[in-house]
Amino acid sequence: MKELVLACDLGTGGLKGAVFAADGERLAETFEHYPTYYPGPSLHEQKPAEWWDALVRAMNTLLKQGAAAGFSAGDIKAISLSGHSLGCIPVDEEGALLQDAVPLWSDGRAQDMARCFFRTVDEDGWYLRTGNGFPAPLYPLFKIMWLREHRPEIFARTHRILGTKDYLNHLMTGRIATDPSYASGSGCYDLLQGDYAADVLSAAGLAVDLLPPVTPSASVVGPLLPEPAAALGLHPGTAVVAGGVDNSCMALGAQTFEDGDLFSSMGSSSWLTISAPRPVLDTRIRSYAFAHLAPGQFISATSIFSSGTTMDWARNRVLGDTASLAELEACAAASPPGARGLLMAPTLGGGTSLEGGAEVRGAYLGLSLDHDRSDLVRAAYEGVSYGLRVALDALRGMTAIGDSMVAVGGGAKSSFWRQILADILDIDVVKTSVDQEAATLGAAAVAFRAMDLWSDFTPIRSIHKVESVSRPQAATRDLYAAGLGAYRVAADQQRALSQQLQAYRLIRAAG
Repeated sequence: MKELVLACDLGTGGLKGAVFAADGERLAETFEHYPTYYPGPSLHEQKPAEWWDALVRAMNTLLKQGAAAGFSAGDIKAISLSGHSLGCIPVDEEGALLQDAVPLWSDGRAQDMARCFFRTVDEDGWYLRTGNGFPAPLYPLFKIMWLREHRPEIFARTHRILGTKDYLNHLMTGRIATDPSYASGSGCYDLLQGDYAADVLSAAGLAVDLLPPVTPSASVVGPLLPEPAAALGLHPGTAVVAGGVDNSCMALGAQTFEDGDLFSSMGSSSWLTISAPRPVLDTRIRSYAFAHLAPGQFISATSIFSSGTTMDWARNRVLGDTASLAELEACAAASPPGARGLLMAPTLGGGTSLEGGAEVRGAYLGLSLDHDRSDLVRAAYEGVSYGLRVALDALRGMTAIGDSMVAVGGGAKSSFWRQILADILDIDVVKTSVDQEAATLGAAAVAFRAMDLWSDFTPIRSIHKVESVSRPQAATRDLYAAGLGAYRVAADQQRALSQQLQAYRLIRAAG
């Protein structure tokens, strides 16, 4: 009998599922898409029922692949989920879902709630305790306050507010729990104390028991119940592990779990993350931190919110939604480095605190009559890379950074983009055998620890095999240094315009 684990990454764009053996071999994998809904300005929503449907479809596909890979449902001993962060899912006393659609991590509806909260609470002090460096309105604390203010009939029935992967764990086990990594993105978790901050919740007028109890990431929440087991095609009693937030799962899977480890994630959003025994925080830069899945460690990061989403926009709107990624790269490659002087500020979906907050938006700058679509696409690649360079420089200013970084995620598969990153970030970009599987590998590692199949996380190191290293090219150094200077000015201008443009959008929406 094999001892395998099902690891799933509940991501922004869909659910990635994989079956792993304890030696790190990935025996099967699949991806199931689900949509994001945008019902109004700053409103980004998903439907939890569609997460569950995606999990069911994924498991069905994986078991079909198992026939060829030599495993069956009985070989799967544990289930572990990675979930996208900052979830705010209200359930009643019976655990029933109270909203069909819930705010996504990037949803900015709670701006007024955050402003009201910080009239009486010191924002820098709150940030340094929680490590919550995304724009404050994105955190569940403020989304809960918004729910109370704008949906009082739902709030009155709310027994608990769950995170994304915790809601699916509840469906599978009937039990309510979270882990430290997910709790640390709640807006009310004291990182160094390792628990909810009762005084922060009190200042928001909320009770501590509105949030789920915290259990170790590598612990078993409960056994898989018969009804969900039947839906998934798995055996009742299969262990369901607490799992972790996607940021921490991806860091673990990208072999970033000991002091000084660094990686870059290139997905819908992109971030640069280090592991350290204390959070790496700065009140000006607003780096963000989560409790890690590795005991005694924290991950700290700087990021940009719109990277893969910006490239999707460029593909769909410039080339058409039937264009492939290969066609997108070929189009960009037809433009020379520097896109003939065209810059893009890539904050199409809002920005981090460093970029200007949830209300900032993107732009093309320096656009002229002689630019063509290849310049537009190349400027998008370079704009995302410039945004990451600003984020990397911010991290460099707070802690020592080496001369190389591991790149994972969908964008890491592109040698074209990795070279642009190496040139603009001025760092060696390492591509290993693990890219889009980092979060599922991290979730699997937690399950292996929970099942005592691993004694620690060091086996992850041997799973990674270096495939290529992209190094900065001397030929583009001066060009990209000039472009970086211009990009910083452009980003500052977008930040300065953000409030006026937000007011303009709201007037149009009201009309």
